Amino acid sequence: QVQLVESGGGLVQPGGSLRLSCATSGIVFNIWDMGWWRQRPGKQREWVAGITSLGVANYDDSVKGRFTITRDNARKLVYLEINNLKPEDTAAYLCTAYHARLGNAWGQGTQVTVSS
Repeated sequence: QVQLVESGGGLVQPGGSLRLSCATSGIVFNIWDMGWWRQRPGKQREWVAGITSLGVANYDDSVKGRFTITRDNARKLVYLEINNLKPEDTAAYLCTAYHARLGNAWGQGTQVTVSS
C-alpha cells in the first residue's frame, strides 16, 4: 500500500522559512518522480515543484528562487524548502509520487499559514 505522509507545516511570519517533508512507503522510491502541489484557499490545486527519479528539479515560475525541492533516496523522503514566505503561500501543501506505468499517489497534505 502506497503511503505519502507530509509534515513540517505550521504558522510562520512573513519572511520566514519552512522545510516540508514527505515520507513515503509502499513504493520503490528511487524510480518515482516526486512533486509538491498546493491548494490555496478558494483556488484550484496547483503544481509548485517536481523532482525526477534522477534528481532533476523543476519549479513553477511563481516560486522559482524561493522554493527548493530535494530528495533523499536512502531515506525515501522528499523535501520542500520554502524561503521568504509570503501570505500568498498560505495553502495546504501536498506531496505526490508519479510513475508513468505505475500511476500516481497523493498525501493528505500539511498546512502552511503565513501571517503576522
